[in-house]
Amino acid sequence: MIATERKNNSTILEKSVDYLKAKGFTDIKAELPGYESPKSFIRKSNGLNVSPDISATKNGNKYYFDISLKTEASKLLKSKWLLLDTVARLKSLSFKIITTTGHVRYTDKLLEEVNLSNKTPIRI
Repeated sequence: MIATERKNNSTILEKSVDYLKAKGFTDIKAELPGYESPKSFIRKSNGLNVSPDISATKNGNKYYFDISLKTEASKLLKSKWLLLDTVARLKSLSFKIITTTGHVRYTDKLLEEVNLSNKTPIRI
């Protein structure tokens, strides 16, 4: 999810955090009240601040999660996913995408466009 949409879709972010807690994730960081903010990365080319929607730990492994929702700025979302996937691979972390009903086909299409079709979105 793009940073400007986080305020409008905070309920989906809360549902995602609850889902991850139920799955046994700990040390959850999210842009929600009562949680720490996840680490952000600055893109050198344009100075854009990019951060995952949620970061969490499970069994000693760290995960980055991004929520996929339909948006007009799909190009920005795709570049965010590519950056987070690259950073995750460089640091031996995992990057997962969370989506909800009504956004699955859109998410699959974007993943195919950026050649991340090996990623299977988590459906909540």
